[in-house]
Amino acid sequence: MIDFKIRYAKEDEAGLVLDFIKMLAEYEKMSDEVVADEKMIHDSIFVNKDAEVIFACEDEVPIGFALFFHNFSTFVGKKGLYLEDLFVIPEKRGLGYGKSLLMRLAEIANERNCDRFEWVCLNWNTPSINFYKSLGAVPMNEWTTFRLSGDTLKKYSKK
Repeated sequence: MIDFKIRYAKEDEAGLVLDFIKMLAEYEKMSDEVVADEKMIHDSIFVNKDAEVIFACEDEVPIGFALFFHNFSTFVGKKGLYLEDLFVIPEKRGLGYGKSLLMRLAEIANERNCDRFEWVCLNWNTPSINFYKSLGAVPMNEWTTFRLSGDTLKKYSKK
């Protein structure tokens, strides 16, 4: 019998969080974009509390993770929960762990009085899109994500 549980990441697990981020980046064919290091992850999550991480564990071994933080909707006047990363190791997919992580995040959103729980998905990631739709998630097709980063972001900064 497998012992399955979802738990928050511990402060000494910044390296493990980074390992999951790198696995996700590899899956998304974006490994060259990961510039975070273990200290950055530690400080951002456990010191500055910019985000939170939960792990899906099988017999105490993390096999999936979700990294999330709060955003805010001016239209509804309440905070929301934003899922930045969700990843389950390939050999454990299809066993309900991803769904369990999403259900736990929905519970956290409700416990914290959030009005929305949102995330983005790469357009080519049909398996994930189909999975999210099967849960009742609705794609926000009328919105386009924009980003300023790197040198372009610095160009518009007064510093």
